[in-house]
Amino acid sequence: MIEKTPGDPVVPISLPAIDGGRFDTASLAGRPYLLSFLRFASCPFCNLRLHELARRFDELGAGFTIVAVFDSPLDNLVRHAGRHRAPFPILADEDGRCHRAYGVQHSLSGVVRGLALRLPTLVRALARGYWPTSIKGSLTTMPADFLVDRDGIIQLAYYGQDEGDHLLFDEIKAFSLAQQPQPSSG
Repeated sequence: MIEKTPGDPVVPISLPAIDGGRFDTASLAGRPYLLSFLRFASCPFCNLRLHELARRFDELGAGFTIVAVFDSPLDNLVRHAGRHRAPFPILADEDGRCHRAYGVQHSLSGVVRGLALRLPTLVRALARGYWPTSIKGSLTTMPADFLVDRDGIIQLAYYGQDEGDHLLFDEIKAFSLAQQPQPSSG
């Protein structure tokens, strides 16, 4: 697995989405976006992250979007992520092919580290009802986030070091706002 770095073109993704259709990143040509790789569908950290992204989506400005890709089968993903009513596509990468294409890491020590270092975050997630009731997908998948410009070029690649380690929302927001079309002076 080779990690992606800034300047790399995106690897095309075509996967089943929780809305019942199939989503293809080719439909995002000309639009900047966050490509977020997440763990299994009932992961408390991932569901808390998805909740934050859906709740704050409007802060990212017009023309910017998010694509969330879970290491999970579609039926399990619909059961756990459907309740977020996210205004962006949520995709099932059941065989992990797309996770591998982006060099998403697996780490047992990252799972242990996340449980130890992010206990308050875990408690918040569990309090919101995000319980890991059915682990379908790899328990050791680590999250990864990629900021992609309108030309389909990765501008930032962030590989989480533990199960709750995601790119900060403020960094996503700054990128999205910088990608907004500038008014022409004239």
